[in-house]
Amino acid sequence: MFGRNNCCMNRPQMEQCIVEPTINKCVEREFYHEVPHVCPIHTHIINKHIYNHNYTPEYTCSEENQVCNIDNGPCCKFVQR
Repeated sequence: MFGRNNCCMNRPQMEQCIVEPTINKCVEREFYHEVPHVCPIHTHIINKHIYNHNYTPEYTCSEENQVCNIDNGPCCKFVQR
């Protein structure tokens, strides 16, 4: 179909056909392709539990009663032996 003498195929035999040099056309085409990428993201959570120790004194008290008997009275002189 696109041979060198195509211009002369539909002409009568008596006409002379001059074939000119081939004109090259350059067509640039761009094809865009979308390429999906998966980017995994991992989140690591660190929970810090901070304990603040407060010391409250709790006072207690105890009481002791001691009894000392000092007997200097006159009754000790009358004890019989």
